[in-house]
Amino acid sequence: MYRKDLITAEIQKLAEVLARIMGLKLEGKLEDAQIMFNETMISNFSLPIEVLESSNLASFNAWLESSNLSPEKLDSLSEFLYYELGINAERNKLIAPKLNSIYQFLSEKHKIVHLVNFHRQETIQQYL
Repeated sequence: MYRKDLITAEIQKLAEVLARIMGLKLEGKLEDAQIMFNETMISNFSLPIEVLESSNLASFNAWLESSNLSPEKLDSLSEFLYYELGINAERNKLIAPKLNSIYQFLSEKHKIVHLVNFHRQETIQQYL
């Protein structure tokens, strides 16, 4: 029960951070939003920005395999990355394959499939 409470609290915290990032984007404070996004990737997901920004999908997949993130945290990471889509075509080409890798990883390794993720996978196909 204690572990579940910790996971729930962490997910809530990440949802609040995502809401702040989206709010900053709506206010036109794109640089502040990017800084907060990058800090979150490093501090909450231990995802190096170089790996995220690289066009080398193999390095991201290697990170994904070695990250040992819980399925809940991976789902939260997918939320952050999903809301990065649409910024510009260049960013979409970097993010979409990594997002797709997360969905596949959740499905194959953790046997977790969400209907929302199915719909999102269809959506991100336009960026692949």
